[in-house]
Amino acid sequence: MVRIGYHCSHEQFAPSELVQLVREAEQAGFQCAMSSEHFQPWSTAQGQSGSAWSWLGAAMQATGLPFGIVCTPGYRHHPALVAQAAATLCEMHPRRLWLALGSGQRLNEGIVGDLWPEKSERNARLRECADIIRALLRGETVTHRGRVTLIDARLYSLPAEPPLLLGAAVTAETARFVAGWADGLLTTASSPESVKDVVEAFRAGGGTHKPLFAQVGLNWAPTEEDALQAAYEQWRFNAVGGEVNWEMRSPADFETAARFVRPEDMHGSLFISSQLERHTERLHVLASMGFEELHLHQVGRNQRAFIEAFGSEVIPGLIA
Repeated sequence: MVRIGYHCSHEQFAPSELVQLVREAEQAGFQCAMSSEHFQPWSTAQGQSGSAWSWLGAAMQATGLPFGIVCTPGYRHHPALVAQAAATLCEMHPRRLWLALGSGQRLNEGIVGDLWPEKSERNARLRECADIIRALLRGETVTHRGRVTLIDARLYSLPAEPPLLLGAAVTAETARFVAGWADGLLTTASSPESVKDVVEAFRAGGGTHKPLFAQVGLNWAPTEEDALQAAYEQWRFNAVGGEVNWEMRSPADFETAARFVRPEDMHGSLFISSQLERHTERLHVLASMGFEELHLHQVGRNQRAFIEAFGSEVIPGLIA
């Protein structure tokens, strides 16, 4: 049975407000949660970018929900520190954390000043970091000299059970790559057709019987006009598409790239509707593809109205 999660968008809300929102989501019937992990927002209009790792400790203490987090190791986060942070959370909150690793985007990782490599090199670095994190979580003493360096590192505060280590992928090619080493898949659900291609590639690459998780971008409001306009105001910067999303270096770059995006273009990257039954139908389609968790990212700022509406009208029909 699929679990319905609440996506915690650090780019859009202050950390203190996000703690309150995820508590309200739990009370409304959401069964899990997922945290973004940014150093900068996509645009200055979004306006926030708290430390997700610091925030997770507070959020997990404030709720009983299991959480996931998406992270890019090997640039601003050394893999040893990622492993230590995950181990600490799992020791305090057993079986309540999964960790997804991705190849990253320049917006966040470029701040350290290193050259931003092409995708194949980023994948190679990701695999090295994933192996390091997994070894540290097993309690091994690790020395590694490669794309990242680690000397005689060992974690002393280990959980009884390590977190699931997922591979983050938005394309079929990347899904096939992560399938060989990840414990499961995290993807985005822009459309059932694109998700199907990613899932099939993951299965074909070695991910048979491994769990599937998805972040589902959507926007709901009481009227179609309000739903579309709110999506445009907050999320048009993410509608540019293609590889450019991983290459731009600042919120200003995203704002420039999105200057020709029209409100009607938002339907290509988000599911936008004022009709709760349409959201329920689409989520049923995604659930039927075998996902264990669907994390709903309501991109508009009307989070409390969304939590209340989906908690009472959508989630019961999905988990019945």
